[in-house]
Amino acid sequence: MDLVKSMQVYVAVVEGGSFVHAAERFDTSTASISRQIAALEEHLGVRLLQRTTRRLSMSETGRAFYERAQQILTDIAETEAVIGREVTQPTGLLRISVPLSYGLREFAGILPEFRARYPGLRLDIDLSDRAVDLINDSIDVAVRIGASPSPNLIARKIAPVRIIVCAAPAYLARRGFPKTPEDLAGHDTLAYSLLATGDTWTFHDKHGTEQSVRVEPLVHANNGDLLRKLALAGGGIISQPDFIVAEDLARGALVPLLEDWHRSESHIYAVYLSRRFLSPKVRVFIDFMVEHAARGAPGAA
Repeated sequence: MDLVKSMQVYVAVVEGGSFVHAAERFDTSTASISRQIAALEEHLGVRLLQRTTRRLSMSETGRAFYERAQQILTDIAETEAVIGREVTQPTGLLRISVPLSYGLREFAGILPEFRARYPGLRLDIDLSDRAVDLINDSIDVAVRIGASPSPNLIARKIAPVRIIVCAAPAYLARRGFPKTPEDLAGHDTLAYSLLATGDTWTFHDKHGTEQSVRVEPLVHANNGDLLRKLALAGGGIISQPDFIVAEDLARGALVPLLEDWHRSESHIYAVYLSRRFLSPKVRVFIDFMVEHAARGAPGAA
């Protein structure tokens, strides 16, 4: 069977709400459309549509297949466009995953320019600190922050990120300043729970000497801004990206610590699935992010 054609027929049935609509679109009979859907269900071994005398409705599996079929058909169309001509104004739906705090503090600021440059794109943005599954969550491109991306994904480095260890003056007045990384073991810490290295904080000095310390956090949280607020209230020491704490440091609400040491290098990455042809909509998004970071414009990390 022609699986791509069957996907096109299925999508037409779902979007039109009937076999009749799909038959008109493909200039064929409703019986032919019905046979193609039945053949598709047999091929997949699942029921995609629930049929009654009055209406059609998708099964749970049918809804998932519809979403994936839409994406696949879009990718095929865009790949054909790349082969035939240079695509300067990509269209369609671009699904993006962005870390929550970075999304609100930085990414939101550059979105208007991106939208103005590519008005043919529709955006579906997921703000979450979890490492989404690009396949199962139907994500085209994800922005991730860390020391290194997953080896199973294609990654493009966007910009460096400084990780800063800091605390409020009130906390430091009460508990004192840590002089070395190992001093952190005796302090109250507030830790990001999704950190790849867990509760082990690794530092390097100017000579490249590495020192790791295991902290015992009073609070774990999967969002840096929540930890920042606890730190501002004098709750303990945090280790957070500069885009979260820069303003607080500038006004003295937080104080940088261990300035002779720095945390392991971290970067913002754009990650996407390994494909033979990179979708134009993903390509322009990544190029825009790199361009914006290089300009050092407001909103760039």
